[in-house]
Amino acid sequence: MITSRDNETLKLVRKLLGQRKHREETGLFAVEGEDLVAAAREAGIQPVHLLVAGETVEAELLAHVSTLPHPARAIGVYRRADLAAGGRDTCLALWRLADPGNVGTLVRTADAFGACVALSDGCADPLSPKALRASAGAIFRVPLLDWDDRRGRCVALVAHGGEPVAQVDLSPPVTFLLGAERAGLPDERVAECERATIPLCGEAESLNVAAAGAIALYEASRRV
Repeated sequence: MITSRDNETLKLVRKLLGQRKHREETGLFAVEGEDLVAAAREAGIQPVHLLVAGETVEAELLAHVSTLPHPARAIGVYRRADLAAGGRDTCLALWRLADPGNVGTLVRTADAFGACVALSDGCADPLSPKALRASAGAIFRVPLLDWDDRRGRCVALVAHGGEPVAQVDLSPPVTFLLGAERAGLPDERVAECERATIPLCGEAESLNVAAAGAIALYEASRRV
């Protein structure tokens, strides 16, 4: 039972929850909450450390390191190297998405449609606390690829000027390229791809990037 705030494992968890640099240097990340810990277990991924309030650590000490409004009763530390590997026939390639909530939601969406996720430099960390919560456990099932490892034809989702997505060839392998909502995709990236647009019937200028990714994956999946 951990009873000291100065315990080395608690210090490690604080750093992993608060610092991307520390996650990258150690190859470790921490998840908060019993649901995420259970998702890792169901995926066959074993923790490096598992802290459970009242069992392995005093509850108030665990609450002190938790980032959640209602402190987690369980925090697990895992190796990034133990996550799912390998590509899939459908991929979401995320270009400099800064919002960890969107990144985590797109990982969850990829899980729902059997896709993988490729991340460019400048993307929010998919292993940050907010992204992990948004992934709802999908982080333990969805392969995360380096940018250059994405497969197949590239289809860039653009707000305007592309072919309607329903008319685009989405036969696998295919990669959907998604850009940040404010900045969008740079011209040089779009030039490498076929352009597709999701037609809108209402007054909205564009869709949230996570919604656009979900529609694109659904459109691809329904043709299989």
